Amino acid sequence: MKGTVLYGPRDVRFEERPEPRIEKPTDAIIRISATCVCGSDLWPYRGIQKIAKPTPMGHEYCGIVEEVGSEVKSVKPGQFVIGSFFASDNICPHCHAGYQTSCQRREFVSTAQASILRVPLADGTLVATPGPSEDLIPSLLAISDVFGTGWFAAVAANVKPGATAVVVGDGAVGLLGGLSAKQMGAERIIAMSRHESRQRLASEFGATDIVTERGEGGVARIKELTGGVGADSVLECVGTQESMMQAILSTRPGGSIGYVGVPHGVELEGEKVFYAHVHLHGGPAPVRRFLPELIDLVWERKVNPGRVFDLVLPLDQVAEGYRAMDQRRAIKALLRP
Repeated sequence: MKGTVLYGPRDVRFEERPEPRIEKPTDAIIRISATCVCGSDLWPYRGIQKIAKPTPMGHEYCGIVEEVGSEVKSVKPGQFVIGSFFASDNICPHCHAGYQTSCQRREFVSTAQASILRVPLADGTLVATPGPSEDLIPSLLAISDVFGTGWFAAVAANVKPGATAVVVGDGAVGLLGGLSAKQMGAERIIAMSRHESRQRLASEFGATDIVTERGEGGVARIKELTGGVGADSVLECVGTQESMMQAILSTRPGGSIGYVGVPHGVELEGEKVFYAHVHLHGGPAPVRRFLPELIDLVWERKVNPGRVFDLVLPLDQVAEGYRAMDQRRAIKALLRP
């Protein structure tokens, strides 16, 4: 089969790779219905996150089960399934606590930008749904990472009905963090964005205010909008020093920050955090915890997270998907084998 391989900065190739096979009795093989390029894929694509060798890419997926190992009981061939970017057994103590991305047996699913994918720990990782109509596939794919991650950002930020929530970051995760905050009952959702197309989608998802300033200017504008108090909940969806400090300084004393942006160069000064009096919670989103709930929301058509896909390409044009997102010509590129 052919799959996506990153050779170095801005060098993405779609080339022949070995077809995945059952390696362990807990594996499943799925034929991909849709995959996509993630904002976090841009870190190695831009050379900010170094890679030592040509690296297969892709961690967001949904598709049809083709084969299962002898120990797999919860899914079977022919079923449409969605999984998380971390495979988990869903039975260890960390999974029981709701943190499947810290599963004691976790494995990163990292080769999904291809036509066929091996999923380890299939019983704990995959959730089956009825075969969806074509129009639902983008939203079901979004659950695999960006919607699940945005949802976790809102959960970690302790978004409550009537709350004021701020979203730092206008990528797919940030936009869906705003959608998640809306679903959780936030009364006011302040989206920080400088891009008109993303501002429109943020508003469609529930943003009540748009702030274009960043850094100290962004903090000052949040304080102005909240009468000098700060936000109850802040969703940090970028992962830079500036975005993290903007999140901390925009939060009211006693408020909460959910941080899901993969950190690059983030360092926190203990004294500043100490006197900020805020709750900090985040990390790799335990998407598996939320899959059943989010699948129901999509199936009931209460949400349409697939709107973040503003570029659809055949899988063999994956390099253009990376370029478009890198150049901010697209929010998120969906790839169809």
